[in-house]
Amino acid sequence: MKKLLCIIITIPVLLGTLFAQTSVTHLLTENRPDPVGVEERLPRFSWQLHSSGRNTMQTAYSIQVWQSGNKKNLVWNSGKVNSDQSVYIPYAGSALQSGKKYQWQVQVWDNKSPEPTQSGTGTFQMGLLQVGDWKAQWIEPGYVEDSVLRPSPMFRKQFRADKKIISATAFITAHGLYEAQINGKRISDAYFTPGWTAYQKRLQYQVYDVTHLLNKGANAIGVTLGSGWYRGVIGFSNNRNVYGKDIALLFQLAITYSDGTTAYVVSDNSWKSTTGAIRYSEIYNGETIDARLEQKGWALPDYDDSKWSGVKVASHPLNTLVATYNEPIRKKETFQPKRIFKTPAGDQIIDFGQNLVGWVSIKVKGQAGDKIQVSHAEVMEKNGNFYTTNLRAAKAQDTYILKGGEEEIFEPHFTWHGFQFIKVEGYPGELKPENFTAVALYSDMPMTGSFSSSNGLVNQLQHNIQWGQKGNFLDVPTDCPQRDERLGWTGDAQAFSRTAAFNMNVHSFFTKWLKDVEADQLPTGSVPFVVPNVLGAGAAGSAGWADAATIIPWNMYLAYGDRKILENQYSSMKAWVGYMKQNSTSDLWNKGFHFGDWLFFRPNDDNDGKAAVTDKYLIAQCFYAHSTQLLINAAKVLGRTDDVASYESLLERVKAAFVKEYLTPSGRLVSSTQTAYVLALNFDMLPEHLRIQAAERLAENVKSYGNHLTTGFLGTPYLCHVLTRFGYLDLAYTLLQQETYPSWLYPVKMGATTIWERWDGIKPDGSFQVPSMNSYNHYAYGAIGDWMYRTMVGLDTYEDGTGYKHSKIQPHIGGNFTQAAASLQTYYGTLSSSWKRMDGSIEIDVEIPANTRSTVIIPAKSVDAVTENGLPVAGNQDIKVLENSNGYVSLSLGSGQYHFKIKQN
Repeated sequence: MKKLLCIIITIPVLLGTLFAQTSVTHLLTENRPDPVGVEERLPRFSWQLHSSGRNTMQTAYSIQVWQSGNKKNLVWNSGKVNSDQSVYIPYAGSALQSGKKYQWQVQVWDNKSPEPTQSGTGTFQMGLLQVGDWKAQWIEPGYVEDSVLRPSPMFRKQFRADKKIISATAFITAHGLYEAQINGKRISDAYFTPGWTAYQKRLQYQVYDVTHLLNKGANAIGVTLGSGWYRGVIGFSNNRNVYGKDIALLFQLAITYSDGTTAYVVSDNSWKSTTGAIRYSEIYNGETIDARLEQKGWALPDYDDSKWSGVKVASHPLNTLVATYNEPIRKKETFQPKRIFKTPAGDQIIDFGQNLVGWVSIKVKGQAGDKIQVSHAEVMEKNGNFYTTNLRAAKAQDTYILKGGEEEIFEPHFTWHGFQFIKVEGYPGELKPENFTAVALYSDMPMTGSFSSSNGLVNQLQHNIQWGQKGNFLDVPTDCPQRDERLGWTGDAQAFSRTAAFNMNVHSFFTKWLKDVEADQLPTGSVPFVVPNVLGAGAAGSAGWADAATIIPWNMYLAYGDRKILENQYSSMKAWVGYMKQNSTSDLWNKGFHFGDWLFFRPNDDNDGKAAVTDKYLIAQCFYAHSTQLLINAAKVLGRTDDVASYESLLERVKAAFVKEYLTPSGRLVSSTQTAYVLALNFDMLPEHLRIQAAERLAENVKSYGNHLTTGFLGTPYLCHVLTRFGYLDLAYTLLQQETYPSWLYPVKMGATTIWERWDGIKPDGSFQVPSMNSYNHYAYGAIGDWMYRTMVGLDTYEDGTGYKHSKIQPHIGGNFTQAAASLQTYYGTLSSSWKRMDGSIEIDVEIPANTRSTVIIPAKSVDAVTENGLPVAGNQDIKVLENSNGYVSLSLGSGQYHFKIKQN
């Protein structure tokens, strides 16, 4: 009987191996498909293996790179390299040339076949690698600007290309924002370029293949600029001209002809400038477009620009220019009106049903001079009227003046809004749904994570988490997208970073932003509250905010396995820990300004001390230890052994100082809040013998608030993780499913479609929290997503195989859920887990991508209670049993799909 069972198990394995098909796809260069404008001189290559069989592992690879158009002109042939590495293989050929385009392929050998598998062809084009490669000059408008309204300047250049064109590449940046056209057609679908960086040290330029836009003969270039972050209103107190008063363009077009020659069209004193329809544009306040002033055909050849002004050549630096590393902002989802109605005050309102970030595209036909005003709001007042008080000083209003005649289409160029509702004034005729489309804009990061469950409210929570991320990841991780702020708050970003890395591929997004963290870091090592820093040198150094310098690099390393992030940020990480050390006395960091556990629970009339106030210096000491630990981790990965020893010694002293200052001998913290115990336990601040009792205190605290959380921005991300770790899984589930204030589901019950800044942005009676700080699109509290993905469904990575090369799948089944599922697109392929409660059993399905392995930890009393595809796990050649203890069975699996069933009786 045993022999027969072995044969039954072996046959499908052999058949799977025999007919397994392997393919090589998803070719990436520096984490992007076919990038244009690569600045890395040794770019790295990645690919995915896909196999229909199980346990597929790469055994070797061979990469070839050649200059585009001539495969014989190899610049690198790696030869056959025996390795299972399929991500981040660095280029090792002859020097790559500035501006040149290259192609590459990889052959892969695996453990299923002696024959290699050939990939398709990937491409990449280099950026400008030397300052001397820039032939263009900075140009500014040649007319005297209106210093109040500052209409958008327009630049124009006509030129000829009289030979056969092989390729054409444009290199563009600006002081301000730009939109560029060639022959009347937009150069790209990117918006708000060149993006927002620490402009004084790092100004991005973009590279575009524009071959298809050029004509043989006459051509024209047209570029419109907006004030944007560079000189527009940004930050508090009506800040203007943070980076300069000027507005300027740098444009370089390289045209390669069939005869091998290259011609350049560059910004210089031969260009023309004027203004046009965009009369005013500010990020906070909106945009005014007067279509009567449109310069029709201005970006086409043979346009008469004789009345235009010239330009001024400026001497702005070129040595701060850097290629763009992250994804551009693009138009994404669109929304049609859900309802059109009139308020008690008589305003005409359109509800798009989703709080989003972007703008509204309007179709209209009317008389010349008709003026339409569009105002934006996130919520409606309790009495049904339009509400914008929480926008503070931001006007968030677009104004369109018609030229008359045919149907016109209006949308802004250099501003965006956070809104679900718009108020429309001055529209000629009836408001009809087909004439209004809300357009979402955000950095075009690939969506990577999905989550669903049997609880509809939790599913809506996941929707809200994702839309909070979409609405606030516009080139920088902003806190909010609607009021007079929209800044890169470091505390929000670090709290949400691990959740963000599940929902979207934020690898390049955070790699870029972290370079600005370092660029704006003060000489003392202190990290600003916001990055890019528009608040000044004094706005820096808060615990839990500045720790973005250590927390985010480590989280990105865990999520993507990219060692280079740690290499890039290591000096910044050290500088921040050094700042805390320098400002400590006897290893106790108890000085300076700190935000603390921002927006923690506090009742309005707190007579009996229910407010969950946590000592700010207790919090600071916890993050001091945490950042030191992360620095130790990074030092180990990078082989900095001297630093490891030094910082391990520091960490011991920091924790000892914490115990001495904030812990009683019986194990009670001086602040008996959820956040205090969560941070102390999560960062291992307490002696081991006092941790269990501390977890008990935490659990009792949660229960004392009627099973409600009281944490703010710093405690919330870790709350359910700590409860789960110390055996309070049921309580963690209770918090997740809590529907009354304060809780994650309370805003959902109140109709939220994004994450709120406050637990009670709208109170149970329909009134609002204080308008001075009450955003309805603020992602920080969405950090619960990390627990939902990594703990509830169980998708995680081990540190010996970060980036899910060695994944951990350990579902924690609980609450009133009957089912939960999640999937993640890793650099190796799809990793997924789902569980379902059945009568007397649990079913778990997992998928593990090729060229990876996974440790799957299943809730089962014994191995005998577990079957895979209807057959016993014991004896299955695809599965290795590692451990059977404490109610779990640990299994080692290779790639493939697996269906487990666990008997519960």
